[in-house]
Amino acid sequence: MPESQSRKKAEQKKAAKNKQAAATKSAKNREAVKVSSRAWVPWVFVPMGLLGVIWLVVYYIGGQQIPLMYALSNWNFVIGLGLIAGSFFVATLWK
Repeated sequence: MPESQSRKKAEQKKAAKNKQAAATKSAKNREAVKVSSRAWVPWVFVPMGLLGVIWLVVYYIGGQQIPLMYALSNWNFVIGLGLIAGSFFVATLWK
């Protein structure tokens, strides 16, 4: 037996309402994930970059006399440049 037109319309309205509720809920979730303030970014990327530069300068000047740096040998480049690269990555978060 065929269904009535009103029953089909009611089902379509219900499906549209559920779809709209799901879209609203996902939009609210996206808003909750957003970071409201990025004021911390310069306080992180500036010292991080300076620490990387200082690490490399200290390694070049006195790396042979500092036991930790002497033991790390060429890994000091990875540490210094990694800190500098990390500061550039953090800087991209600044708005």
